[in-house]
Amino acid sequence: MATNVQKITLSPSRDIPFNKLLLSQSNVRRIKAGVSIEELAEDIARRGLLQGLSVRPVVDDAGIETGMFEIPAGGRRYRALELLVKQKRLAKTAPVPCVIREGGIAEEDSLAENVQRAPLHPLDQFRAFLALREKGQSEEEIAAAFFISVGVVKQRLKLASISPVLLEVYAEDGMTLDQLMAFTVSGDHVRQEQVFERLKTSYDKQPYAIRRMLTEGAVRACDKRAQFIGLEAYVEAGGIILRDLFQGDDGGWLQDVALVDRLVAEKLKAEADAVTMEGWKWVEMAPDFAYGHTYGLRQLRGETIPLTTEEEASRDALQAEYDRLSAEYAEADDLPEEVDARLGEIETAIEAFEARPITFDPAEVARAGAFVSIAHDGVARIERGYVRPEDELPVEPEAAAEDAGAHVCAVAAMRTGEAVMADAPEPEEDEGLSALSDRLMTELTSHRTLGLRQALGERPEVAFLAALHALTLKSFYRYGSDSCLELDLKCIAFSAQGPGLNDSASAAAIHARHEGWAKVLPKDSANLWEALHDWDSDSRSGLFAHVVSLSVNAVHEAWSRRPRSLHHADQLARAVELDMAAVGWRPTVDNFLGRVTKARILQTVSEAKGPRAAERIAHLKKGDMAREAETLLADTGWLPEPLRGAEPAAGEETAAQDGTTAMGEDESLEDTEDTTDIPPAVAAE
Repeated sequence: MATNVQKITLSPSRDIPFNKLLLSQSNVRRIKAGVSIEELAEDIARRGLLQGLSVRPVVDDAGIETGMFEIPAGGRRYRALELLVKQKRLAKTAPVPCVIREGGIAEEDSLAENVQRAPLHPLDQFRAFLALREKGQSEEEIAAAFFISVGVVKQRLKLASISPVLLEVYAEDGMTLDQLMAFTVSGDHVRQEQVFERLKTSYDKQPYAIRRMLTEGAVRACDKRAQFIGLEAYVEAGGIILRDLFQGDDGGWLQDVALVDRLVAEKLKAEADAVTMEGWKWVEMAPDFAYGHTYGLRQLRGETIPLTTEEEASRDALQAEYDRLSAEYAEADDLPEEVDARLGEIETAIEAFEARPITFDPAEVARAGAFVSIAHDGVARIERGYVRPEDELPVEPEAAAEDAGAHVCAVAAMRTGEAVMADAPEPEEDEGLSALSDRLMTELTSHRTLGLRQALGERPEVAFLAALHALTLKSFYRYGSDSCLELDLKCIAFSAQGPGLNDSASAAAIHARHEGWAKVLPKDSANLWEALHDWDSDSRSGLFAHVVSLSVNAVHEAWSRRPRSLHHADQLARAVELDMAAVGWRPTVDNFLGRVTKARILQTVSEAKGPRAAERIAHLKKGDMAREAETLLADTGWLPEPLRGAEPAAGEETAAQDGTTAMGEDESLEDTEDTTDIPPAVAAE
C-alpha cells in the first residue's frame, strides 16, 4: 500500500523595491567577519546580486501587513545595497530578489542560513583561479575581482599547478595545506611525486623537510657563485630558478648546477683574460682558493695613481656638498627620500675617488702573476703582484740559501701537505661515540687558529705579553716550545682546510688589516726602521699585535704532537676572550655534521636543543640526520669541543686579568733550588 508523502511547499519569491526593505532585529549575526561591506558592494556592482534576501512581511498591531519587509537573513547584502544607493549607483526603488517567509521563527531562518552554508574547499578555490587564468583573465584582474593581492593570486595558481596526484591526496585530507605549499618549491611533477613517496617512509614530514628534499643539490641564489654570474644571465642561458612563494627563500635555488658551473667558468675566464692583458707572467683562476694560497710568494708594492687636479676638485666639491647636507638635516628624525638617495650617491662617488688604481714596475709585472677568484659577496676578487720563488732575480749566495729555503719550505708545506691530507682516508663509520678524526681536529683547530689570530691582532697588550712570554721561554727555560707563537714569523699554511675557510669572517678581517698596514709602510725596506721609529707608540703597538698574530699556530695535526703549545693556545684564547660562535662559525653538514657519527650528531643536537629534539631525528639516515641537525643548530651558538673555550686550571690566572702569567714552581724554577738571584717580580710568584 503506497504511503502518502506530504509535498513540501517552497516559500514564494518576488522582486521587492529596495525602499520597502529594512533590517530585522532577529538577525543572529552581530560580529563582523569575512568580506567587508565595501568589497561586497563592489562585487554586487560588478556582477549583480548572486543570492536573494530572506524577508518577512512587517505587520502592525492589528496583524495587518504594512507593505514593508524586514530582513532576518541577508543583512550584509542589504547594507551593501544600501551603500550603493547612497553612492547613487543604485535606485531607491530598484527591485531586489527576495524569498518571502511567513511561518517559523525569524531567528531560526537567520541561524540556518549561516550555519548550513558550506565553505569552499581550498582546492576548489585554487582550481577556480586557474580556470579564470586559462580563460584569459590576468593575475591582476583576478586579484581586483576578488579584492585580494596579486601575490595571493600567484600563490593560489602555484598551488593549483602541483602534481594532480598530490592534489588528490590533499583533497582526501592526506596532507596539510602547509605541506602542500612546501611542494610548490619545484614545478617538476615527477620530482614532487618522488619526494612524496620518500615522505611516506619518513618520520619527519614537516614542510621544511619537504623543501629541503626538493632543493637537494641546487645552488642557493645567495651563493657567491650565483651572485657572481647573476640570476638574469642564468635564466637567459635556460636555467630554472626554484622559488618559494609562501616564505622567504633568499632569492630561491638555481636548479641546473652544471649550468652554474659553466657560467662561472666562462665569466672567470673573461676576468682572467682581462688581467692577463695587463702583462702578468701568469694568472690562476678558480671560484675559490685555499686560505694561505699566497704564502711563500713575495707581493709587489705598487704605486697608487694620484688624483688629477680636476679629480681633486670634483672630490672636494662632493665632500662639501655631503657636509652641507649632513649639517642641514642633522636634527631630522628621517631624511627626505631624495636627500637620502643623494647622500648615497655622493658616498659612492667619493669611495670611487679613494679606491685608486695601482701601477707596478713593468719589469716586475713580467715575472709576477695574479689570482682571480670570487669573493664572499659574489664580486670578482683579483689579487695582483705575487712573485713565485723560482721567478725571483738571482741574489747573493748567502741570502739565496736562506730566503729561498724558507719560501720553498712554506710552499711545500702548503701544497704537499694539502695533497697528503686530501688523500688520507676518513675513518670507517662507527655508530658509537668515537673520538673526532685527526683530520677533522686539524680542520676545526685551523678555524680556531684563524680566530685567535684575528682576536690577538685586536688586543695589542695581550700580543705584547704573548711575545714576551715566548721570548722569555726561549731565553731562560728549557721548554721553549711551550708557546703556540712561532716568532720566527713563519706564516704556516694549514695542511687541511675545511670548506669556506678563505671566506670566513676571521680571514676577511685579517686580510683587511694586513692590507691597511701595507698601505702605510714604506715601500723600501731600507726606510722601515726610520718610519717605525717616527711612529707613535699606539701605531707601533698595533702593528706589533698584527705581526705577532700571524705567527699563531693552534692547529692540531696528527703528525705533530705539541700538547704544551696547544695548552698555551687555550690560555691565549681566554686572554683575548675568543668566542668562535661570535666570530661566525656555525656547524654545517660540510664542516662538521657530515663528518661525525650519528651518535655524535644526536649528542650535539641534544646538547643544543634538548633530548626531545634529538629523538625527533634519531630515526633518520645519517645524511638526512646531518641536514636536519644543521637546521636545528643554526642559531644556537653550539660549538664542538675543539672550538670551545677551555676552562682555566686551578690557580691559573689569565693574562687578561692582571697582565701576568702564573707559573708553577716546578716549571718556572726547574733545576733551581736557591731563589736568591731571581728578580723580585718572579720570586714573589
